[in-house]
Amino acid sequence: MSSAYLASLACPRCQRDYPESAAFTICPACADDGQNVNPAPVYDLSRLGPGWQPDRGQPGVFAYRDLLPIAATTVPVSLHEGSTPLVPAPTLAERLGLGELLIKDESRNPTWSYKDRLAAVGVTKAREAGADTVVVSSTGNHGAAVAAYAAAAGMRCVVLTLESVPLTMKVLMQSYGAHVVALRTGPERWTVMRAAMAEYGWVPLSGFLNPPAGSNPFAVDGYKTMAYEIVAELGRVPDVVVTPVAYGDGISGLHRGFADLIAIGHTDRMPRLVAAEVFGPYERALATSEPGSASTVAAGASVAFSVATPVSAWQGWNAVAASGGTAVAIPDDQEILRAQLLLSRTSGIYLEASSALTIAGLPALQASAVIDAESTVVCIGTSTGLKDVGATAAILPAVPVIDASLAALTATF
Repeated sequence: MSSAYLASLACPRCQRDYPESAAFTICPACADDGQNVNPAPVYDLSRLGPGWQPDRGQPGVFAYRDLLPIAATTVPVSLHEGSTPLVPAPTLAERLGLGELLIKDESRNPTWSYKDRLAAVGVTKAREAGADTVVVSSTGNHGAAVAAYAAAAGMRCVVLTLESVPLTMKVLMQSYGAHVVALRTGPERWTVMRAAMAEYGWVPLSGFLNPPAGSNPFAVDGYKTMAYEIVAELGRVPDVVVTPVAYGDGISGLHRGFADLIAIGHTDRMPRLVAAEVFGPYERALATSEPGSASTVAAGASVAFSVATPVSAWQGWNAVAASGGTAVAIPDDQEILRAQLLLSRTSGIYLEASSALTIAGLPALQASAVIDAESTVVCIGTSTGLKDVGATAAILPAVPVIDASLAALTATF
């Protein structure tokens, strides 16, 4: 194999080099500047060249293993994640006045979310390092994905979740064999997680710092594969990619993936990356002279709870800023849920509320001229709406019970 990974890391902000053993620490030099930045895997893409192609003999996202941070001899942990379709949404595109709108439907993954990409690479790397336990702080999708891949790898998974998450999410995580406990606040989870890492050597597969820096950097590179697939299926780079953003793992991976394709000569441009968020910390960060994790806003409860963060992370800010992108905030639950139903009813795709942020944000992107009637737009559909049907049910009418007659049926229309 012609792996481009150099078995080392570097800070993407200040370029300082770090060994793999520093993967779960932030760059101290950047921390002194008030920015929490994770080191990221380093690759020598000249090893591949413009003729490089994925290895379709490898399972799931590991078709792209030459661009992932694992050793050539490592056996991947895969549930055949990835290869999710770009689904055209022509009816919705016409209604909104867009040139082309496509949904990257990540609900087709094994645990029905794009977190499977992160989990596949992160668990593979943890097993490569000889770990027996992975730990994750999660409101649902992240924990479910890590639990499933840990089960496939024969490893123990501990999930620290919140008391407030939907029952469906808790059941899903437990069903994959994870040891799940709930705490009352996010910072409490991170405190316990750091203590377990220090005491037991558990490998973290999510963030655990406050202010946040992002998840395990090896795992985050699993998200690069979305960029590779988008260009391979579309045959070109879209104008804009819109994705839900909390601490920036997904959008950071997308940015790194498109940058890889430019470096190896598969394309010559980067799409504008848009952070769809709830309360607007990225909007504020982009509008001020203090970037990244310096931005904090007021926040509260949201139907898009999995991305309802009050604080931005440097990696997310960097992906948006470096791509010439922007951020759009949609704090209103009803607007988010209306967008969820609009997508479902025009395209046949039922995504979670957090994913619906990408649809809800499109009018604002049109108003600011980020997209127009000539644009090709890809929205990342991060997970299925079936994981929180209660949220959608709240804005739907009750299903009527009728007598067994055509007249009774007709009366319901």
